[in-house]
Amino acid sequence: MKVRDIGVLGAVILIVAMLIIPLPPWILSFLIVINITFGIIVLLTAMSMKEALDFSIFPSVILLLTLFRLGLSVSTTRAILANGDAGAVVETFGDFVVGGNILVGLVVFLILVLIQFIVITKGSERVAEVAARFTLDAMPGKQMSIDADLNAGIISEKEARERREKVAGEADFYGAMDGATKFVKGDAIASMVMVIINLLFGIIIGVVQMGLPFAEAATHFSKLTVGDGIVSQIPALLISTATGIVVTRASSKGSLGEDITGQLFAQAKLLYVAGGTITLLGLFTPIPNWVTLPIGISLIGGAYMMERKKPEDEEDLLEIEEEVATDGMKSPENVVNLLNVDPIEFEFGYGLIPLVDAAQGGDLLDRVIMIRRQLALELGIVIPVVRIRDNIQLQPNEYRIKIKGNEMARGELLLDHYLAMSPGDDDSIEGIDTVEPSFGLPAKWITEQVKEEAEMFGYTVVDPPSVVSTHLTEVIRANAHELLGRQETKQLIDHLRETHSILVEELTPTPLSIGEIQKVLGKLLRENVSVRNLPIIFETLADYAKLTSDTDILTEYVRQSLARQITAQYVGDSPALKVITVSGKVEKMIADSIQQTDHGNYLAMDPQDSQTILETIAGEVERVSFMEQSAIILCSPAVRMYLRQLTERYFPQIPVLSYNELDASVEIQSVGVVNVQ
Repeated sequence: MKVRDIGVLGAVILIVAMLIIPLPPWILSFLIVINITFGIIVLLTAMSMKEALDFSIFPSVILLLTLFRLGLSVSTTRAILANGDAGAVVETFGDFVVGGNILVGLVVFLILVLIQFIVITKGSERVAEVAARFTLDAMPGKQMSIDADLNAGIISEKEARERREKVAGEADFYGAMDGATKFVKGDAIASMVMVIINLLFGIIIGVVQMGLPFAEAATHFSKLTVGDGIVSQIPALLISTATGIVVTRASSKGSLGEDITGQLFAQAKLLYVAGGTITLLGLFTPIPNWVTLPIGISLIGGAYMMERKKPEDEEDLLEIEEEVATDGMKSPENVVNLLNVDPIEFEFGYGLIPLVDAAQGGDLLDRVIMIRRQLALELGIVIPVVRIRDNIQLQPNEYRIKIKGNEMARGELLLDHYLAMSPGDDDSIEGIDTVEPSFGLPAKWITEQVKEEAEMFGYTVVDPPSVVSTHLTEVIRANAHELLGRQETKQLIDHLRETHSILVEELTPTPLSIGEIQKVLGKLLRENVSVRNLPIIFETLADYAKLTSDTDILTEYVRQSLARQITAQYVGDSPALKVITVSGKVEKMIADSIQQTDHGNYLAMDPQDSQTILETIAGEVERVSFMEQSAIILCSPAVRMYLRQLTERYFPQIPVLSYNELDASVEIQSVGVVNVQ
């Protein structure tokens, strides 16, 4: 334990000891001065803080200081009633405040208690209660605002995390302050009770046990009682004032003194009015001029100086801003920032601003948040923040999607229309012909009046936000492998390390580096295979990485380990998996064209043979599409990787599976065969 921790524990133990063990008067005097010192420090800290969380420990400080003050009150009460002596500090305060008149001392003490209990503590309690309630009610809105800023790229992940922690900290702080004000209130009540006990029982003990005359006993114990009450109420009043300042303090860039002088005396014309009023009050009333004239003249003079200084301050501020802007443009950091490329960008023309403006009912920011969550579940990677911005170079209703600075897709929306996609060749609905951007299907933009009619004819009708959300989802899904770099792979490995540390240590940094693992995961994502089940992927890599370092071959092993996942992905609720098989002749042509090198294997097929195979595949895919079936090519494990290389450029959406990637319990139905003459 550190020295400061031991010191705090020792202070708490001392407080408990004060409640039980009698302390000599000189120690009580020393502790009373410490109590007043802490009250001053807390008040000054509350005045100098800029926002509530700068003094987040304040509720606990209130509890400890209240307990310390009560312990002192118990000790001084014991000393007064037992010995008639509570130390030099109590006696000094009693003599100074009483001034020979006990009633004056009691009245002063009563006024202090009333100020603390009725004015400061009562108001602080109410403000803390309201602040706690409103802070808790505002939490969901603040969290959504943070998510929206993060999603729009205004803030980074780190800044978002800090803002979320600040929001949670404010809720905890004001909730704690709501309860801490009860300590201050209870302390004021306890002080009044102890004064009554000291006064009554002190007189009784002085007369009965000490044999003092009633008048002498009343004078002596009244003086000690008032002194004890005053020395306890002064720090209590300081703590109550600090509590009021903290709970009424709004977030600011300056301390309380800066804000008061900067806001209360900000307008010179008001100071002129105030100074003139005070001056006239002295001239036309019996109030002495020597009281009013200095105050009035000071206010008028201060206002005049403020008016003279204001233009100079504005000029200085403009000069500073110009210098900062100029230095910023000259600094190399300003140029370096221009080199940053956002992973995902969504740009739109000015006509689509209502799509993202929440004030106009736009919910694209919320949709993007859901897209990131959905793709994280589907693909198993954290999708980067989507940077959303307007671009005046685009047409008003146009948008485009960029991945790492490169345009991947472009589309056009009509916000006052709906996109209707026909279930067949029906063309009876009036509208503007277009193409559905996500899948390239023929569609029409229709008006609100035609919407119900289109739905009756079986059209699929979607609103513009859904169109762009689907398009963005498909573009990100198709390019997920480009979003997974080494840094993102390192984050996935660190996340897996928390639950499978042994597995991670066995695989990386040897025999596979982060770059090699990233290549395997990227190849899986490129073929729309989720990498969410990292433990199985890493188990497979750990088993086979000792045999080969070829990432293509390792990817094939991983795909076979994910057979159940891949099968479920394509079978769905169907009783059987309908596929296009590859003939043995075609597989032999592919196998004979594989070239083996020291840097890996690749397909080197004759261009005429490649063209023939591709044309055959195209014919089978077209025939299967007429049967309203999704085309899936099935081949042997030995040639799957190379067949995928052959078809990837021309049929990127058609999956190529091997027999080892399908669950043995799945029924396979061949609906076509890829064969050549």
